[in-house]
Amino acid sequence: MAYDKYMAICQPLYYSSYYMKQELCVSFAGSWFLCCIHTLLLTLLLVQLSFCMDNTIPHFFCNLSTLLRLSCSDPSLNELVIFPVGGSLFILPLSTILGSFIHIGIAFLRVSSTRRTFKVCSTCGSHLFVVSLSYGTLAGVSFLSSSLDSNDKVIIRSVVYAVVTPLLNTFMSSLRNRDIKQALEIFVNRANFLKL
Repeated sequence: MAYDKYMAICQPLYYSSYYMKQELCVSFAGSWFLCCIHTLLLTLLLVQLSFCMDNTIPHFFCNLSTLLRLSCSDPSLNELVIFPVGGSLFILPLSTILGSFIHIGIAFLRVSSTRRTFKVCSTCGSHLFVVSLSYGTLAGVSFLSSSLDSNDKVIIRSVVYAVVTPLLNTFMSSLRNRDIKQALEIFVNRANFLKL
């Protein structure tokens, strides 16, 4: 999405011709493949661990750091792989997204039209908010969770990451559709009419 916004704002004349070049499709497929390899590696390393007793994981979904804490065997190899590889898979996409938004910001500063400035802000503001929410909660769930955190805090971060962020992203993308806006406006007007 960040690349799409970058092309639409910073390179509008090349948007349709360069939007989905073969090299870009290969890089998208490559990043998907790397994430699949990372997940497979973590799963294979997790299978090597042993767990002594039945445990309840206080999460909305099965978090890897919590599983490592419950293990009876030594999880040092898992931790050695998780943080560098997981950190790079966290930092590389985030730096690409931030780089795209820096280019958009530079293009934004060059724009003198008020209408175009409003369009840039409306296009990028919601995406930047969802990216911040997604990466913030991902960091909270994956890297910042400690044994001192209460189970409620961990569950709330997990729910925000796994449920709220995707729903919010879909909702914000839908609000950009003119038909959805009209339907929402009709719904709100009817609700206000029924209150009277």
